[in-house]
Amino acid sequence: MKYINDVDIAGKRVFIRCDFNVPMDENGNITDDSRIKAALPTIQYAIDDKAKVILASHLGRPKGKRVEKYSLKPVAKRLSTLLGKDVVFIDDFESEEAKEILSNLKEGDVALLENLRFWEGEEKNSYDFAKKLLELFDVYVNDAFGVCHRKHASVFALPEIAKIAVGGFLLKKELDYFKKIFTIEEKPFVAVIGGAKVSGKLDCLINLLNKADKMIIGGAQAFTFLRAMGYKTGNSLVEEDLIDEAKRVMDEAKARGVKFYLPVDFVCSTSIEDTVDYRVVPYQEIPKGMMGLDIGPASIELFREVLRDAKVVVWNGPMGVFEVKAFANGTNKIAEIIGSLNALTVVGGGDTADAVERAGQSANMSYISTGGGASLKLLEGKTLPAVEVLEKKQ
Repeated sequence: MKYINDVDIAGKRVFIRCDFNVPMDENGNITDDSRIKAALPTIQYAIDDKAKVILASHLGRPKGKRVEKYSLKPVAKRLSTLLGKDVVFIDDFESEEAKEILSNLKEGDVALLENLRFWEGEEKNSYDFAKKLLELFDVYVNDAFGVCHRKHASVFALPEIAKIAVGGFLLKKELDYFKKIFTIEEKPFVAVIGGAKVSGKLDCLINLLNKADKMIIGGAQAFTFLRAMGYKTGNSLVEEDLIDEAKRVMDEAKARGVKFYLPVDFVCSTSIEDTVDYRVVPYQEIPKGMMGLDIGPASIELFREVLRDAKVVVWNGPMGVFEVKAFANGTNKIAEIIGSLNALTVVGGGDTADAVERAGQSANMSYISTGGGASLKLLEGKTLPAVEVLEKKQ
């Protein structure tokens, strides 16, 4: 694949597809601008190389309609501050006024288009929609790793029909780190897989067994594994239809000599809302009417010992309901343990990235991915459609 620094962009209109899908509060204030900052190296390179920069992104799920709370106006404002220059906001790129503004951009100027998902054609991967965007630029750059697993118009159809289509620096960094995970020879390699459901992580678990020396399971998916071992799990979340698959994963781990670790105790309550009457119980004694919502202190110490000598750690998925303070301790402690290691530590995006940020451990990780779904696909050993398009382009 070629990247932005492999092509001539001076004086040209450069369309950079970013991932500015940032969290906002009810007043439209950005609460975490890390995804915006992650795109700055590519944007700044284009500015310095005298390109006319046109940025585009999505935000939320407006489903092809204009929804004010999903407008990218706050992003344009934040970008202006971060770049130290005005970013022109384009409310409707199809309007004559917008076309005139974009055609009159000077070298080093920056414009941001309104949320692409305000148009139905974006999520439908419409080539007609892509052709409208194609009129706006000379060079296409994909720097939106977080949506590379989706066949949406701005990351799939558009680069397919663009004359020049390359990747940005963030995309390169993401792909390089995930390649490193599967090519690095240092041992032990520990996979830490949490989250609510086995169904969302099954392919990831199977694929990581090819590489891992040890595998730690946390989050609610642990209960499906415990049921597969014959234990009662109270009211904890269990995917009944995946109990046999959980057995298969454990059998596969045993056959490959991968040490497989489940929590040995849980913080249990009657519901997520009940943050007063919770208690810690061993994994064999989860009471009827109660559910496990976090790993307990004995599990934290067990996992600390498992991770102690790790040279490579891949972490995807929290250990419990980390959004609720009463059930966040397990995730926070695992973040601290992984953050303290002298190892290559790669964190999947989405909830895991959010959990690491809340735990104050972001600076202590080797790399935190900006894409939850995209990073999971790579951990599953699969390719990303938007990346394949760019590779074929060359």
